[in-house]
Amino acid sequence: MELSERCIQTLEKEGWPHIYEWSDAPGTTYPEHQHQDKVVLFITEGSLELTMGGQTHELRPGDRLDIPPETPHLATVGPEGCQYVVGEMVEGDS
Repeated sequence: MELSERCIQTLEKEGWPHIYEWSDAPGTTYPEHQHQDKVVLFITEGSLELTMGGQTHELRPGDRLDIPPETPHLATVGPEGCQYVVGEMVEGDS
């Protein structure tokens, strides 16, 4: 079973109501923002640098990051792009 399928199954077992796969081109940036409820990211290919609470996380395939509600964060996609599985408590809260 491939990594994305395992990530999706994990989130389904945890009860996340909205799960989808997403990809971004190399160098894509997300300025500081926050979500109204919990969001989780599972990296399946490439890399993502995400800064939250003054700490920068270098995320690679197999890494998971849970983002608490209303927590400001920003992100930059690595040089090879990034694919990930996203779980949201509120649909469209990305």
